Amino acid sequence: MSEELTECESTEHGDGDAPAVDEPRVLLFMGPGRNRELLAETLEERYHVETATGSPTFETEFDCCVLGHDEFGRAADAVEAARDGTAVFLPFVLLVPADASDVGGTPWEYVDDVIELPVGKAQLHARIGNLIERRRTAVELEEQSQELAATVADLRLKERAMDEAPVGIAITDPDREDNPIVYVNDRFEALTDYDHSEALGRNCRFLQGEDTDERTRRILRERIDAEEPVAVDIVNYRKSDERMWVRLDIAPVRDDDDTVTNFVGFQTEITDRKLRERRLEVLNRVLSHNLKNKMNVIEGHVALLEGEFDDDPPASLNAITDAARDLMGLAESVRETEHIIGDDGSPRQSLDLIEHVVRLVNMFEDRYPDATITAVLPEEPCHVGTTGLIAAIEEAIDNAIKHDESPAPSVDVRVETRGDWVDVEIADEGPGIPDQEIQVLEGGETPLNHADRLGIWLMYWAVTKAGGRFEVGESAAGGSVVTMSVPRV
Repeated sequence: MSEELTECESTEHGDGDAPAVDEPRVLLFMGPGRNRELLAETLEERYHVETATGSPTFETEFDCCVLGHDEFGRAADAVEAARDGTAVFLPFVLLVPADASDVGGTPWEYVDDVIELPVGKAQLHARIGNLIERRRTAVELEEQSQELAATVADLRLKERAMDEAPVGIAITDPDREDNPIVYVNDRFEALTDYDHSEALGRNCRFLQGEDTDERTRRILRERIDAEEPVAVDIVNYRKSDERMWVRLDIAPVRDDDDTVTNFVGFQTEITDRKLRERRLEVLNRVLSHNLKNKMNVIEGHVALLEGEFDDDPPASLNAITDAARDLMGLAESVRETEHIIGDDGSPRQSLDLIEHVVRLVNMFEDRYPDATITAVLPEEPCHVGTTGLIAAIEEAIDNAIKHDESPAPSVDVRVETRGDWVDVEIADEGPGIPDQEIQVLEGGETPLNHADRLGIWLMYWAVTKAGGRFEVGESAAGGSVVTMSVPRV
């Protein structure tokens, strides 16, 4: 016979092991005695059984609770509370002796079945089993309902995120004829002036026009036909027939079988950026061609004037000559910087940084024989993915030597690797880089605060483009130290 338990206690029957994950649990809430023992033995053939008495709190998890006749009166309120505390069907069964005259209250308001004792084993299994099956089905349906609700909420979140995204988004269906648009977000409508009802069902090329580059169109067709991602700058047209430049990124969407089910396109207007690029192209042409021609004219006239003064030309002519050469050098620096920093769309290539640094050191030793250049380099090769870094190192070494007015300038070049990064440090003993030159890198240039040297911008742009960090500080010798940190490849 089982021992009677205190409040909230329960006893496990059978071998005492924890129930299997899917094994139903039955709670016998009835006083100890022969009836409870027989009932427990019978139900243990199919279920994990626990027994409890005392105050009915029903804190133990169960799939069906069997109530004894004598315990029902004090358990009725707890049964009602347990039902109210769950959204899933939770069955209760009342056992009533055949000679019982009153069970207290109206049992069918609280329980799902009333079983009269004695009862046959088969009938008991059938009636308890039916209730447990209903319970397990209700639990599964509730889990599926929660999963569905979570999925719906997730889909709504993603749709809201796409609707409110700051870029135009369009989704197409390649399984339908001509790969039509099946979804556009709010930004797409604002960008193109087409309402979604006007865009749905049409191929995205309806946004193109006479100024859309044919080569760009061909690239789009070929990549989409090949089910590959593609990114282009393209001229599209708004509903008002207004031209606009957009950055278009298209990617295939694949299912679990790697079959393309949709294409998603992202559009960002870049008209202002394209105009700035065109202005820079014109300015670069003026600096590299027109300015050069004008400077040649100036130098030619200065040479003619110098001939009129024999061997004693006025200082003003020398000043004009120096200014013309400075402007020619500036124009060449602008052209070279644009060539180094400009992105031609070609893939990044790996190059051995150590090999190039050695070549630079040898070149500067030949160019400046009075200078001392010390290089501390790692023994193993060190590969980086940007040619602009080599130009930045060359600029740093050249500036360190040229701005040191001592008869024997000294420059230390140090290359160190740390994990996936490489640090290049160029230190000198010169006057240092003016604070004004450094401040513009952090806060940008203004008409009153700007850099006098283009070289420091070249170094900064080259390192930044490589995804690295550029720092300027004071060297141990009181000069400047330039540190360029870039990822290794």
